[in-house]
Amino acid sequence: MGCRAACIVTDLLFEVKIEDEASRGMLVKYIERLEAQTSNLRDDDMMITMSEVGLRELADFTKDYLDETLLHFRVVGELVWRPFSQVNEVFASQWIDELIQNERVISYYQPIVDTECTIFGYELLARFHSPEGEMIYPDEAFAAARARGRLYALDRLCRITAVRHAAPLINVKAFINFVPTSIYSPEFCLQSTVAVANQFNIDPYQLVFEVVETDKVEDVEHLKTILRYYREKGFHYALDDVGEGFSTVELLAELQPNYMKLDRSYVDGVSSDTKKQANAELFLTKAKESGSVPLAEGIETKEDFEWLKSKGYELFQGYFFGKPAPSPL
Repeated sequence: MGCRAACIVTDLLFEVKIEDEASRGMLVKYIERLEAQTSNLRDDDMMITMSEVGLRELADFTKDYLDETLLHFRVVGELVWRPFSQVNEVFASQWIDELIQNERVISYYQPIVDTECTIFGYELLARFHSPEGEMIYPDEAFAAARARGRLYALDRLCRITAVRHAAPLINVKAFINFVPTSIYSPEFCLQSTVAVANQFNIDPYQLVFEVVETDKVEDVEHLKTILRYYREKGFHYALDDVGEGFSTVELLAELQPNYMKLDRSYVDGVSSDTKKQANAELFLTKAKESGSVPLAEGIETKEDFEWLKSKGYELFQGYFFGKPAPSPL
């Protein structure tokens, strides 16, 4: 299996599914005109494959002549069909293609410390910028990538950039985020990450790949495959906030994360909030039972740090120790 269309930045191809015979009949003659504007058109039973130019034309045609609720679309390579009403989100997010193509991303370093406030490692956080140099927030960039079917391409760019930024670090860990739902085949999708690590002679043991949105992962077997690949290559991995989908000790033991991160929503104010304290202690119990190192992120006060340390947390991250910066401390 090779790389799907979303792996690299090229002109997008779309599939449109028409769920009504009468509507399809209206498109027969229109398709002939559409063919003159795109060489990538294929009419296959109840589905049409077209370029973005063709999709824009179809969107305009649909406004006047079709019920858009009868149409669904997806970027070629995606598994899930989307309502045609969302097609404008794809057009509005076209700027992400240029950002990926020109690799307008760098990594910032945020320190992770131990109980003695000695630097254990850094989380490498993606920072994007426009052609004019203005900051683009990660949430905005990844939302655009999802809309365009470019989640893998953006995630891959961030991973490779982070690995390169890990090269100057000596005797400390580098925590690197990745989106598991963007990776369809570890042996193909992650080989570039491994290649960059080898290129810079980075010891795999130094890199910790952190699952983003752990609690939103639905395909646990797929996640296991990804983590197994990382483990076989000698890398460590971490799970961020462990939500409902990972609530059992048995599953956590099966995933065998090297690190588990307590989300900032349970950390901020934990020293004076009994409900957050209960969650933090439950999380700590799960981490210990699964053999994982517990890491609390989002610490902004000495009181929260001292409380978590007293309970047995081993690693800490947050503005109290240092904000993300373009160079390590």
